[in-house]
Amino acid sequence: MTRSSELNLALGALYGLAIGDALGMPTQLLSPEDVDRRFGMITWFQPAPDDHPIAAGLPAGHITDDTEQALLIARLLIDGHGRIDPHTLANALAHWEREMVRRGSLDLLGPSTQRAISAVAAGTSVEEAGRFGDTNGAAMRVTPVGIARPVEDFDGLLQAVVDASGVTHNTTLALSGASAVAAAVSAGVGGASLDGAIQVGLSAARAGRNHGAWVAGADVAARIDAALDGVRGLARDELVRFIRNLVGTSVATQESVPAAFAVLQATKEAGAWEACLLAASLGGDSDTIAAMAGAIAGACQGIDAFPADALDLIRTVNKLALEPIAEQLLRLRRMD
Repeated sequence: MTRSSELNLALGALYGLAIGDALGMPTQLLSPEDVDRRFGMITWFQPAPDDHPIAAGLPAGHITDDTEQALLIARLLIDGHGRIDPHTLANALAHWEREMVRRGSLDLLGPSTQRAISAVAAGTSVEEAGRFGDTNGAAMRVTPVGIARPVEDFDGLLQAVVDASGVTHNTTLALSGASAVAAAVSAGVGGASLDGAIQVGLSAARAGRNHGAWVAGADVAARIDAALDGVRGLARDELVRFIRNLVGTSVATQESVPAAFAVLQATKEAGAWEACLLAASLGGDSDTIAAMAGAIAGACQGIDAFPADALDLIRTVNKLALEPIAEQLLRLRRMD
């Protein structure tokens, strides 16, 4: 693979994450009935409704914490030459939330991250702080790890996921989900097809559950497998109902990560843009589901899988320039 094609795929992962996130921004936290009544199926970026619980006032195309925290991870990886110190990550996340509060945002740290950061501040060790973090915060921000680490070094990739996640999400559930996303992204950047990346992600989910503290919850890999099988052959309306009602769209890792993989399976012929649109139409934690699906599909299909005007809008609204970040993450990847 040439460096230019590898960069195209890495940019697809980063911009796919941001596009999915922004498409899901106005539908996040809304019930399926609210999404259907207010939006129907999402076909383009929409502003948040005026009565939205956390995103009111945000314009069409605005990203959320998913992209912002992923970029935080990217910068820490770059500054740390491929390694993330857990104390540095805890401090960076706390600083990020203070900045969000200063800006008047209600889109703050998730429950697992908030609990862990408070514990570290109170003197809890970084090894213990994340031992109850089972939600999807680790999976939503792990894409840069997948770009920076080659999937051929499978054990090294999984350890990098633990390093980027453990201080807030040091549990079997969270690390299984984060490993699935990171490995699928890494496989895509390495040239795998979407089918291949999905299978690598499933294998990583199985391996990731061997890390972290055990917490009760359905096995992430088993639920990804069931979701992949369940969406086959479904018409669009049936597909949406299946993901909403049987896979689940909550912040629970064992729901949202399998939901993202279900979306990828259902839209693999249609492409990365359609994956983001479908995920954004689900409601629940739709911005995170769309961000994960967009990152994986973008890693496999490249930045050209997204409409040029969608990329322009994302860049303009959020003042994003992800090219230098992608290039620096790829330099880390080539070091291994």
